[in-house]
Amino acid sequence: MANNYDVLIIGSGPGGYVGAIRAAQLGLKVGVVERSFVGGICPNWGCIPAKALLRSAEIIHYIEHAKDYGLIAEKTGVDIAGVVKRSRGIAAQMSNGVGFLLKKNKVDIIWGQATITAPGKVSVAASSEPAPKGALPAGEYTAKNIVIATGARPRALPGIEPDKKLIWTYFEALAPASVPKSLLIMGSGAIGVEFASFYKAMGSDVTIIELLPQILPVEDEEIAEHARKRFEKQGIKILTGAKVSKVVKGADSVTATVETADGKSQTLTADRLISAVGVVGNIENLGLEKLGVKTDRGCVVVDGLCRTNVPGIWAIGDVAGPPMLAHKAEHEGVIAAEAIAGKHAHPMDKLMIPGCTYCMPQVASVGLTEKKAKEAGYEIKVGRFPFIGNGKAVALGEPEGLVKTIFDAKTGQLLGAHLVGAEVTELIQGFVLAMNLETTEEELINAVFPHPTVSETMHESVLNAYGRAIHI
Repeated sequence: MANNYDVLIIGSGPGGYVGAIRAAQLGLKVGVVERSFVGGICPNWGCIPAKALLRSAEIIHYIEHAKDYGLIAEKTGVDIAGVVKRSRGIAAQMSNGVGFLLKKNKVDIIWGQATITAPGKVSVAASSEPAPKGALPAGEYTAKNIVIATGARPRALPGIEPDKKLIWTYFEALAPASVPKSLLIMGSGAIGVEFASFYKAMGSDVTIIELLPQILPVEDEEIAEHARKRFEKQGIKILTGAKVSKVVKGADSVTATVETADGKSQTLTADRLISAVGVVGNIENLGLEKLGVKTDRGCVVVDGLCRTNVPGIWAIGDVAGPPMLAHKAEHEGVIAAEAIAGKHAHPMDKLMIPGCTYCMPQVASVGLTEKKAKEAGYEIKVGRFPFIGNGKAVALGEPEGLVKTIFDAKTGQLLGAHLVGAEVTELIQGFVLAMNLETTEEELINAVFPHPTVSETMHESVLNAYGRAIHI
């Protein structure tokens, strides 16, 4: 009976460990199988260490612009080893924290590579990574419910496969031995533009290459264009409607052939190339095909409660499909745990999932873009408010930014909110709550926002949508 569980979760990332803790809170016996990093990619090689790097980039940016604040800062420079050391230390702290939380909630950590051999049965093979203290060994385990939370890995393009030396994924980009003098970045999603911001601040000559017509393809066009202008003002070069068709490796450089939509071609040489063209779910070697678990385009197919087509098998997080975000994985972990425990779990509404990109400037959004709202047939009212009209933003030295809100003209329903500027990733949750509470424009207009705060830009954007803005 020792190896028998109510819930066995494969993967200890944000979805896996949160789901495990919630299931344990509900009185279920829970085990988590992990093969590499307690906490998964997010705290170890993703969200958290990346934000630590970006904080260093932000600090050096402010030091270099100290004169703008009436200050004098001399002998500035970058100690990349120190920057990476800080980031890796924070990653270790977060990973250890996840291990502590699992232990506190009496969740077993089983160390190894899991394969589902039959419904309710999991075979765990030994991992090459050292096991944390107290982890259970490889062996045969059984569970009434198996939750797949194996996450995703960087997508590799044929002929441009990462080699860890000249062509990097986010793994290598998070822990460079030195700062490349020049850098090409394929892809302008969140990962691509965050590394563009970091390496530009560290002193690299950065070029972004994006296949689609706009950078940050999932964002509202107006917000993406604002961000692009800010990036280019910083000196980041951007090629849109372009693709890397060929890469030739030198001794310590890469030369990329870049083709544009108009049929033209050019070659670009740089010290390193970061491949940031998306991720693909880790669905291999789990036994899914043998069990008949349905997959689609590299992800496990699930319903609103994270159930697969095979009873007793669930999937959450990146492996269960987009949007591939840690907070989406965490929420799905809770949904699955509560559904397994027989509680009244609420299905995920993906329109309510905010997206945050921590580049400089930051970008955050929730709900429909203006284009998507129109395509859905809504008659809309759109509000905009620039940071230059906000006293706190100007006092911070951050006057460049924009808040955009989109309402259903007939009902006043908030359909979407899109922000670009300083600390907008901290502001977006206000709009997320508003959408979850089905707040109308009238309630937002009548809410009192504190002064002086950057959050007042949110209020003014709503006012602007209805012709009532004060400070513009």
